[in-house]
Amino acid sequence: MKTRLIAFAITALLTATGFASSATTTDNDNDKKPLTIQQRKHMQQERIHQGVKSDELTRGEKRNIEKKERALNQEERDMRKMNHGKLTAQDRKTLNAQQNKISKQIYKDKHNRRKRG
Repeated sequence: MKTRLIAFAITALLTATGFASSATTTDNDNDKKPLTIQQRKHMQQERIHQGVKSDELTRGEKRNIEKKERALNQEERDMRKMNHGKLTAQDRKTLNAQQNKISKQIYKDKHNRRKRG
């Protein structure tokens, strides 16, 4: 039983490390360009769905994260409206910082030992 727990912890750690590194760069690009805002949104949605599927996220946690995602999406739309459909460098920086916060919240919620029920 103890061996299983250690193996699970190591697997979880490696998975989290993989998510952290893939959140900032693409795997198939030799230039290691940062992911776009849309790509990060997609990846975070996949992480949320995986957390629900594996019962690592409770309904309340999912609802809270999705609420933050919706607010971020609305903020992005508002920023684009102000600049004729474009995002400025400062807009991208702001959105990236907010996506980082949401990403950390997803990680925290998935690893807090609460289960759906």
